[in-house]
Formats: sequence, C-alpha cells, structure tokens
Amino acid sequence: MKRLYYLRYLVAALMLLPNLVTAEENQPAYITDCMDCHGKNGISTEPDVPTISGASELFLIDTMFAYKDGVRIAIESKYRSGDLNRPATDMQKISEKLTEQQIEEIGAFYSKLPFVAAKQTFDASQVESGKKIHEVRCKKCHEDGGSSPDDDSGILAGQWTPYLKESFKLYRNGQRVMDKKMKEKMDGLSDQQIEALLSYYASQQ
Repeated sequence: MKRLYYLRYLVAALMLLPNLVTAEENQPAYITDCMDCHGKNGISTEPDVPTISGASELFLIDTMFAYKDGVRIAIESKYRSGDLNRPATDMQKISEKLTEQQIEEIGAFYSKLPFVAAKQTFDASQVESGKKIHEVRCKKCHEDGGSSPDDDSGILAGQWTPYLKESFKLYRNGQRVMDKKMKEKMDGLSDQQIEALLSYYASQQ
C-alpha cells in the first residue's frame, strides 16, 4: 500500500542537502536518538522493533507524520539502549515533539542507510506457500518479494517476524489504518496464510 497521506511534505524533504548521511557523531540528537530503540544505524536487534534503515524516504516521513497526527496507533515501548532509566514512550509522543523539518531529515538520513535483514528462524516448509501467496496478494504494492523500498510501502523481506506479526494483527482488527484495497487483501487471508507469509519474509536473509 502506498502511504501518500503526507505526500505534501516530500517537496520540502527533497530540498535537503543530498549528502545528509555522515558519521553518526555528526548528526543531531533527534536523528541519533532513534537508534536507542531501532538499533545502531536503524538496524534493529530487537524482534518487536522494526529495522528502519533502507526504507524509502517517503515511507519513513509519511509514517512519522501519521504517528504525529494520531492517524496511526502508537504502542508504548521501553528504551533498548542509552539511558534505560527513561520512562517508556511511544512513537506519537516522540514524533509530536519533532518539527516538520526534523521529521524530513530523519527520513532522509535513514533511507540512505542499508537495510540489513534480521537473522531469525522460520518454518522452511511454509516458505514456498508464502511466496505464492505474496505473488498473488501482496506483490502489487510490495515488489521483489517485499524487499524493494521503491514502492514506498515499507520493507517486509528480512524484517523481524514478531514485529510483522503484530502489524498484521493491528491491520486485521482495524487498529491500524489501511486503504480499501489493502483491507480486502487482509480480510481474505487466513491465519495459516499469514504464518506462511511471515515464514517467506523471514527466509529472505
């Protein structure tokens, strides 16, 4: 699904300096603070936290504005590194403190970093079935087996399975907003088919 809810902000993002990605220590705190949950350079080591590096700039910006405006439900989480005495937080609390420019800079920074697939177990017997389901139901918006950032729909291939499983749950119970076409696809999936999809995405390491 192409999340174009905040496409109007992309114009401003494109005006940023092209060489935004430099050494971590040269970045402002509002960029590096993301790593306290999403891992160094946006590569998560926590199964319930998504890797954000390598996702498209538009997807990252759009997602953060969705949290900022309360369009997307935010789940409370503790910090995973840095000052662990900080109280738990969520993406809405974080994003609502950021300016539009800061969100655009975050999206530009992490989109230019490489995505690294999670090393995790999966049910090999379900991979081929999951691949076929993806080709029929998901390929149009999640190209190249769910590995392409160019469709602005987020990277599924190699993403953490527990995070994706929770995302599927939120979509299916209506807690996460999706367009009509995606809803039709999700409503047509059985629990078994979802498990097969998750195995297929996890297999792409």
